[in-house]
Amino acid sequence: MRVAVKVVHPAQADDAEFRARFRREVQLSARVQGACLIPLLAADVEAASPWLATAYAPGPTLDRYIATYGPLAGGTLYAFAAGTAQALAATHAAGVVHRDVKPQNVILTPVGPRVLDFGIAHAVDGTSVTRTGILTGTPGWISPEHYRTGSTGPEGDMFVWGALIAFAATSRAPFGGGAPDAVAYRVMSEEPDLRGLPGEIHAIVSRSLAKEPGGRATAWDAAETCAVLLAAQVTQVAPTGAEPTLVGDLVAAQWDVPTLDDPNWRRPARSSRRLVGIAAVVGTVIGGLAGGALALQPDKTETTSTSSRPHASASPTKTAAVSTSASPAANSQAAVGAASSPSSADADEATIATWRAARRAKGEAETETEAALGHDLSYGMGDEYNYSGQYDVGYAPSRRELYITISGPTVEPRVVQGVAKNACLTLRMMADIYKSLPYDEYVLIDNTTPAAPAIVWEDDFRANTNCITQTIDRTATDPGRAPSWHPTEQGLAAAQIPSVDQRGIRVATEAVHQLFVDWNAKSRLLEDPRYISDENTSIGFAPHEGVLYVWATKPEWDQSTREEWAEAAAGVACRTVLAESRAGQGWGYAQYAVAVLDGGGSTDFLRWGTAGSCPS
Repeated sequence: MRVAVKVVHPAQADDAEFRARFRREVQLSARVQGACLIPLLAADVEAASPWLATAYAPGPTLDRYIATYGPLAGGTLYAFAAGTAQALAATHAAGVVHRDVKPQNVILTPVGPRVLDFGIAHAVDGTSVTRTGILTGTPGWISPEHYRTGSTGPEGDMFVWGALIAFAATSRAPFGGGAPDAVAYRVMSEEPDLRGLPGEIHAIVSRSLAKEPGGRATAWDAAETCAVLLAAQVTQVAPTGAEPTLVGDLVAAQWDVPTLDDPNWRRPARSSRRLVGIAAVVGTVIGGLAGGALALQPDKTETTSTSSRPHASASPTKTAAVSTSASPAANSQAAVGAASSPSSADADEATIATWRAARRAKGEAETETEAALGHDLSYGMGDEYNYSGQYDVGYAPSRRELYITISGPTVEPRVVQGVAKNACLTLRMMADIYKSLPYDEYVLIDNTTPAAPAIVWEDDFRANTNCITQTIDRTATDPGRAPSWHPTEQGLAAAQIPSVDQRGIRVATEAVHQLFVDWNAKSRLLEDPRYISDENTSIGFAPHEGVLYVWATKPEWDQSTREEWAEAAAGVACRTVLAESRAGQGWGYAQYAVAVLDGGGSTDFLRWGTAGSCPS
């Protein structure tokens, strides 16, 4: 298997600050998988020389291609636009903002465009340092709001996507070149030069280059528009009845770039696809450009969530919400305890007075935590919740509390829940990076009415290991109750990164083989929709959670089939974890989770538990 490996320069490997940034970039990159992206396969951020490995993508970058061959045209241009927009759509859906879209970060491979460097290049060349007074990004490939305020978001990526397509079509940067300050002025104040841009794609590019973020197309809008244009190109040349129906087919049908001669590489004769499929999903374009040209919208099903420790003012009805995301029969979480009344507050509880007394960030750990929260909350509450608030962070180290102040439009309860979930995940990540971060609690303040600020959420992000934002009892020990933990999307994403641990590979291989035998006993025909194989079923591990994950990508299954399969998979997973735990030391997994994926970004966690009492 051919991969691309990046190794941190020795001079930077000894820099604790650089290591922390590299670790965060790897964590974010692991979340990004999808069409026209280069997946992260493995990484070791703790090695003497930290490194990461991605799939190998042969081909020139866009700027080098255009310097040699000139601008893209016709179907190749539309394929480039559709592929890069789909890549950004997948990136944004994973909760990540690219922040450095530019011609040097898009490779033209023999099978289509590939977007790379999700923040890693920023860290390597020093431009990703998030500090007041330092602007990240490359002049000419920065959005107007980024120049003005330093803020970045999905809308900023889309502004630069518009500039990228204009450059690909005309070989000219739409805001010209020259001194960085002159380019910045043109980006903020002048209209782009779109001469030579084909009329069919002009509208979506022009819309993406709007000066105000709210006026721009989303990545999904751009992907859908460009896919329609691409489909029209294919229709013109395809014989009757042979029109491709998948976007991947459309890109392949119209993509026309020279193939590089690479005599130094010879592919192995035997495919390793089965081993990779069993141990973990490599991510070689998971799902590919698999949606139909007119079916690119992501699943917008909202996950029900409520705080694990809602503040009294956040729950006037004093009732606890129960998650509906899992099977009620096996995994519904136990709701406990009504929220306490305001009169029950004691001296240790956060108050508006302690919030007002909180100070601004000091030192690297607090500054980077504030930047991470600002980025993750601004993105996370954008498209999914349609909320465009502002977030300010205050610190009370003597109380071990952080205060996150929400300003802007009125916040609904679901928005508060979303902020709590995103804040918890980010704080746990930052606490892992900065071990000395002296905080446990985070408190959300609704300051959308400055005359009447209110505490709406309070939780211990260290104790809430899975950032469960619903009222449940995590300390329950009654074996008759549902498990007191919950599998996570982040854990599943980690499990989908191939393992290099030989014991893990062996265990996953044996377990998935047993699952195939058990489940396929009544479904021997490949055409049977119940049939599973390494094409659609995998087992992997989330080391940071200590969880073995089993998942099947079977969108065609009805709920009855899902439940039946989940029961079988849970039995195999539980017995596997239990057997390895008893086999000897060094086994770090005591929990398991089973999920069905629909291939479009939706995950249905159906069973999970702790080894010790396995289903028969």
